[in-house]
Amino acid sequence: MELLKKKIVEEGIVLSGQVLKVDAFLNHQIDPLLMLEIGKEFKRRFEGDPITKILTLESSGIAPSVMAGLEMNVPVVFGRKHKSLTLTDDLYVQSVYSYTKQQTNEVTVSRKFLSAEDRVLIIDDFLANGEAALGLANIVKKAGAQVAGIGIVIEKSFQPGADKLREAGYRVESLARIASLDNQKLQFVNEPAAEEDSHVQLV
Repeated sequence: MELLKKKIVEEGIVLSGQVLKVDAFLNHQIDPLLMLEIGKEFKRRFEGDPITKILTLESSGIAPSVMAGLEMNVPVVFGRKHKSLTLTDDLYVQSVYSYTKQQTNEVTVSRKFLSAEDRVLIIDDFLANGEAALGLANIVKKAGAQVAGIGIVIEKSFQPGADKLREAGYRVESLARIASLDNQKLQFVNEPAAEEDSHVQLV
């Protein structure tokens, strides 16, 4: 998705060979027009699939998921990583380890929002090691529902998540795939490294 790649190049910040910061438009400040185009792209990629629900994680997955839900005309459910006084009973619960935050979260989804009749598209902002997507897929399985596929905004292809998900039999659609962040250079899959005069910010 060229618009997304352009945004990453112009506003992304390479923190290390493992970490790309995109809080200017995705996971802190949100670019609504970009999210709308992301929603349209997910709809295009899963056109013809009888998806009934979108499942994501709070909080960074919500914006792209809502836009995809708007385009597909289906509800969006997000797994909660924080305990809620109003969400205490009749839950699907799954432990999910975050490599970025170096912590395990108990992700919860109310049973009333997922059922065996659902065909679910999982959407997340980043794919690195695949733990979040696998955790959400396990929640879908607990509900007896089907996973239609996994939509990712930014995939770090140099980490094992994408291969892990595909080996597990899931369809993975990533809108931007990053091959490398080494040597302070951003390189997309099947593309040359960004030149030194690129707008990508380095720290």
